[in-house]
Amino acid sequence: MTNTLESSLVQLGEWLRGELKGQGAGDEGLLAKAEMQNRWFTQESSKSAMHGCGNMLQPDVLSDWLGRYDWSPNPKREKKVGLVLAGNLPMVGWHDVMCVLMTGHTAVVKTSSSDTLLITAAIEAWQSFLPEDEQLKVEWVQGKMGDVDAVIATGSANTNRYFEHYFKDLPRVLRSQRTSVAILDGSETDEDIRALGQDIFQYFGMGCRSVTKLFLPLRFDLDRLFRVWVEWAELGNHNKYANNYDYHKAVWLLNQEPLIENGFVLLKEDPNFFSPVGSLFYSFYSDETALRDHLEQHAEQLQCVATKNPQLYEDHSVSAVKFGQTQSPLPWDYADGVDTISFLLGLYS
Repeated sequence: MTNTLESSLVQLGEWLRGELKGQGAGDEGLLAKAEMQNRWFTQESSKSAMHGCGNMLQPDVLSDWLGRYDWSPNPKREKKVGLVLAGNLPMVGWHDVMCVLMTGHTAVVKTSSSDTLLITAAIEAWQSFLPEDEQLKVEWVQGKMGDVDAVIATGSANTNRYFEHYFKDLPRVLRSQRTSVAILDGSETDEDIRALGQDIFQYFGMGCRSVTKLFLPLRFDLDRLFRVWVEWAELGNHNKYANNYDYHKAVWLLNQEPLIENGFVLLKEDPNFFSPVGSLFYSFYSDETALRDHLEQHAEQLQCVATKNPQLYEDHSVSAVKFGQTQSPLPWDYADGVDTISFLLGLYS
């Protein structure tokens, strides 16, 4: 990692956070175009996602992250790394793209058709902070990936079966669909519940770090949640979100399934982790140790756990964070727990 490259990443962080006037998260034209391409990408959502990416490049955070690896020059040939990006959230594949370029490889990027603007703009901005003779190695593809030396791909369980077969002869990181859950113990303040609302409702609950399932102590007062979360009622005015809400409400009522609703989220008691957009599953528990063991047994489905006491999960394979922090990962909080930088540096050996 050269000093020039590290310096450019710090500048890129400023761009992403909108600290350069009219650029990055402050570029209203860019945000409007992204929303026109994908109505889930509201300007607020895109701005939040770009801020999150930019916060990873704060000088002290970046220094901590880079200091965890050996960046000694490697004489062996850099590789072409294929990147198949998801499109469920704004900038969702950015971390992988950045990691590939940071490690000196060529990024062969296949963006989602619903998110072609923001990552492209970020690459262009990054390049502008580098000397003219130091070019980022990026290739954009739309159809077949072509010849690559390794691949990082994100998809559903069905898509990953295809990826596993198609890329079976290559070093690969295949990320499957995951979600996040929250555990409440009954001692939460309104501020804790308000922070949890951020974990649930930001990005319409569509990300792997979005909380889609609550575990509640017996006799927990569900009305507490609705009273605090009323500030998210505007979600009910978003056409796509409202369509999901209305659809699942109709189906579940037709099936005579018990529901609790407030006009913008459906609460349904359900053993599953993955709740549809516009809804939130919950279950009651009586033994927190047994619950932690249950989550450990299903770790491959979970990205993180939101809880008042993350320290209880220090020895678990599922990372735990405080309420309000699921959508704010640090750069070393790798998706699915796979260290992307180590994987990419390992391609040189």
